[in-house]
Amino acid sequence: MLECADALVTTPMTHTRNDAVLPSDRLALAPGEGISRNELLRALPGAELQRLLPRLESVPLIDGMPIYEPNEPITQVYFPISGIVSMVSEMREGTVEVGTIGREGMTGLPLVLGARTMPTRAFVQVPGHAYRMSDDDLLDAMRESPRLERLLSRYALALFDQAAQHAACNRLHALEERCARWLLLTHDRVDGDVLALKQQVLAEMLGVHRPAVTIAAGALQKAGVIRYTRGKVTVLDRKALEETSCECYGIMRRRAKELIDVDG
Repeated sequence: MLECADALVTTPMTHTRNDAVLPSDRLALAPGEGISRNELLRALPGAELQRLLPRLESVPLIDGMPIYEPNEPITQVYFPISGIVSMVSEMREGTVEVGTIGREGMTGLPLVLGARTMPTRAFVQVPGHAYRMSDDDLLDAMRESPRLERLLSRYALALFDQAAQHAACNRLHALEERCARWLLLTHDRVDGDVLALKQQVLAEMLGVHRPAVTIAAGALQKAGVIRYTRGKVTVLDRKALEETSCECYGIMRRRAKELIDVDG
């Protein structure tokens, strides 16, 4: 069952600059390796990306690693190339996910909008890799590059739209549809078809209790869409998962693509 120990996502080893698949069991990456896998960085012209490289440090995203805490100054931003960062709101009644960040974006958007803190907590939900930059370096880079500033501002809007869609989805759609939507977004952001997930994590992300997740994931497994066991979910039929999901998955992906296209 999902509530057992986490399983590592493993993928083939490779050492080219922009890997088609990056190994999650390798903690260090060569300088610039896989950098174009982040959609924001890939959207920059080659010359601008080259100017950013000295300011970027490749780092592993370790399961559970804190990215920023509520109302604390954000001193670093992360551009994931694999893995997922979750933003959650923690209240007395429980913890609910309000947004996720993968290879399509970056953490620390308050800096882009002239703020320094967030009321939410961000942490690594699915391990992977990222490129990290200091807050000062990011602000300097934005002053030097109007294109970068515009790109990040548009991504901020995409993340706001994602949060709004999450809220509507959680209110209106059935748990099985929401579970499929969340698994699709996760599948988009990792290497391969195996997702390292505990049942408790999935329950928190969907804002429900663990028994409800067991029922929803069990229905997907019975239909042959996924297989889950010992802290991992394997996507068996991507097309069927898309058909099971509510419309929110397609809305989120289309909107993000529109906004990250800086020439659009």
